Amino acid sequence: MNEVFLTLLNTFIRDRGLVRFQIESYNDFITRRIPKVLSDIGVIKPELPELGDLKIKLGEFKVEQPSVKEADGAVRPILPMEARTRNLTYSSPMYVEMTTVLNGIESRPVFVNFGDIPVMVKSKICPLSTMSREQLIEAGEDPDDPGGYFIINGTERILVLVEEIAPNRIIAEKVSSGNVSEVARVHSEKDGYIQRHLIERRKDGLITISFGNVVKLPLVLLLKALGLESDKDIVTAISLDEEVQEEVYANLYEVEVTTKEEAIDEIGKHVFKTAPKEERIDRAKKLIDRYLLPHIGQNPENRMEKAIFLAKAAEKVIKLHLNKIEEDDIDHYSNKRLRLAGDLLELLLRSILLGKWGLITRVTYNYQKLTKRGRLPPLQAIVESNVLTNQIVSAMAIGSWVGGRTGVSQRLERSSYVKTVSHMRNVLSPLTSTQEHFAARELHPTHWGRLCTSETPEGATIGLRKYLALMADITTGITEKESKLLMNIIQKSGAKLW
Repeated sequence: MNEVFLTLLNTFIRDRGLVRFQIESYNDFITRRIPKVLSDIGVIKPELPELGDLKIKLGEFKVEQPSVKEADGAVRPILPMEARTRNLTYSSPMYVEMTTVLNGIESRPVFVNFGDIPVMVKSKICPLSTMSREQLIEAGEDPDDPGGYFIINGTERILVLVEEIAPNRIIAEKVSSGNVSEVARVHSEKDGYIQRHLIERRKDGLITISFGNVVKLPLVLLLKALGLESDKDIVTAISLDEEVQEEVYANLYEVEVTTKEEAIDEIGKHVFKTAPKEERIDRAKKLIDRYLLPHIGQNPENRMEKAIFLAKAAEKVIKLHLNKIEEDDIDHYSNKRLRLAGDLLELLLRSILLGKWGLITRVTYNYQKLTKRGRLPPLQAIVESNVLTNQIVSAMAIGSWVGGRTGVSQRLERSSYVKTVSHMRNVLSPLTSTQEHFAARELHPTHWGRLCTSETPEGATIGLRKYLALMADITTGITEKESKLLMNIIQKSGAKLW
């Protein structure tokens, strides 16, 4: 039995590796996610009316081999061992193609250094990934080292696996807090950011929704604003079950508006009470398009899809109240997802580029400032490459991440090989260790084969800090492009999509 198990384990390590999911996630970050972030930005438009119509287009992206800049200004390639011994950050320069367009006339594209990206050891841009066992030994590296970590200021650091509730699905539960009897949660994810939605059914039957800065808005009012104007449309969209429809009627009586425009204005009054009518309506429309279920879309044409999604969420809450369905188990592992290194780095990169004082804002400000001196500045002069470098290194050195998370980046445990691999397969729960969270700490039947049933620290983090089972692997979802291709195939087969 032991020989069979060892053969199976060795085959798994050879074919899949113990931390290869992190390396594959980082490779995906380099090849797909960074270009997508730049594509989403697309064009930078500094406001310079004295020059005319000016914009800067972002194009191709490339990452060079890991390198170090010496004190005399010379730049040369570097390997992980040198970064460890000299207390350096193992990183690669990142270049983005930028093109200035002034009054419709394009200048020659220029590759501009945006900053340095930390390199994951054994990833596709790390030279160690292509070396043979003999070459690794000659370079001073452990040939059996799995990789999957970073070297920041000479210290080996990892990005732990972060456990989160599965996005874009309706999770309904019974509660006993105040006058609320049932709730449905939807964590809508778009480009790494999560917008949380809470749909509540009160004991008197009224259903409300909270998201963004909207608190307890009647759901029927929102459905009317999204395009389901008539009461009949709302009732049939929610359910064809007569018992469920009976529960909806109480909500219809609470809302007096009859048209979509009136509903949007009423939402504006609910959220932006002191604003003038036109501004109120405009801000309410932006709120609905940008922050309501962003995973469905962020354009006006997506409103009806959002209405149908919310109607089904309302149906689930009502059916749960009528005991027609069972409540969802939030601790069931089908309702959880793990964020890998690529997910966390994409979130950090978007924050650094698009934040309030992010790199793109600085580029716009620098261009305006230098142009007012009477000359068009070179593109490299307006891009502060040290901003990206310093903020990524700071986040990875401290462990504080976007959204207030802490402990995401940790120093790699090196006391033994087993502890090293175990640390790199660590799963971190977002729940605070100062509260009980009894159900979340308990062993769940769906952990079988996925998480180790015995390895968890004693003390405050017991059950919240978990580890992957020995031969557990992590699969990834399909991309948006692959999803559209799949939908086209389904439609061509004659199936009807809802």
